Amino acid sequence: MHGRDPGYILVAHGSGGKLTGDLFRDLFLPAFRNPYLEQAGDQAVVPLDGVRLAVTTDSFVVSPLFFPGGDIGRLAVYGTVNDLAVGGAVPAYLTAGFIIEEGLSTEDLRRVVQSMSEAAARAGVSIIAGDTKVVERGKGDGLFINTTGVGWVPPGVELGPARIRPGDRLLVSGPVGDHGAAVMARRAGLDFEVEGLVSDTAPLAGLVQALLAAFPGAVRCMRDATRGGLATVLVELATASGKAFRVDEAAIAVREPVRGLCEVLGIDPLYAACEGRMVAVVAADVAEAAVELLRTYPDGQQAMLIGTVAEGPPGEVLMRTVAGGSRRLELLEGEQLPRIC
Repeated sequence: MHGRDPGYILVAHGSGGKLTGDLFRDLFLPAFRNPYLEQAGDQAVVPLDGVRLAVTTDSFVVSPLFFPGGDIGRLAVYGTVNDLAVGGAVPAYLTAGFIIEEGLSTEDLRRVVQSMSEAAARAGVSIIAGDTKVVERGKGDGLFINTTGVGWVPPGVELGPARIRPGDRLLVSGPVGDHGAAVMARRAGLDFEVEGLVSDTAPLAGLVQALLAAFPGAVRCMRDATRGGLATVLVELATASGKAFRVDEAAIAVREPVRGLCEVLGIDPLYAACEGRMVAVVAADVAEAAVELLRTYPDGQQAMLIGTVAEGPPGEVLMRTVAGGSRRLELLEGEQLPRIC
């Protein structure tokens, strides 16, 4: 079915992978086309009275609502804050829209709202407006949340795939796949049997601002690795920059509980979602220092350099495997982890 329009929407259209990109390019972009949307970034940066205003929006439909290391509320705050942060913006304000299914317990809603309050305080943002809708029993899945984020981009900060150059290095702020594995474990009832499965859900603004302050002009581009995981982000950046990436599988950290669960479920951890990890492309002469800086922060203690920007076919991401072979990474096809965020 992949490669052609089935004529109706599949769950995979929301995976963040190839079908999501097809939907954006073939349907949404032609209808809403403008210079800001054409950039297809995690956020849009628009001028407003001399300020570069950053705006993003995201919806969260994770099932179950509560999982090891987080919940839908914490995810909704950090997910949107991170989309602002990786564009170099300073997150400032959020709005929150709640679509609640009749029958959701008030106590569960209270837990989610309290979690959002704590997450907003940690991320340094204020939730300034919102909306509540209730749908009939059986027409929702407990609770969906939409958050819209607003921030500002400081003068001199310029990030984007167009700034990526051959010889630049690729770094990741920590192990990958934790969030996807934690949610799948709870969904499968395995989280009590596999010790150490915890979502990495966390705000990234502190790490981002530290990098930008320490290495002005040397940070080319950043993304948070959410749906589609590390592999999809690498392919998207390579494609958008028109460069080739070379990565080393041995340098990519995957925690043993995550690797073990993925093997049981037949999931590739490189495509499993993260919710507190960023991928950054930095100039080669600051790469080692950038990793060392990230390792001084609790959320960046296991930061690593995983590869290099190379001359080669645009969009090609080749990974040297631990077995000594070579594997080409592609955009996520289909939906290996539905309803993960």
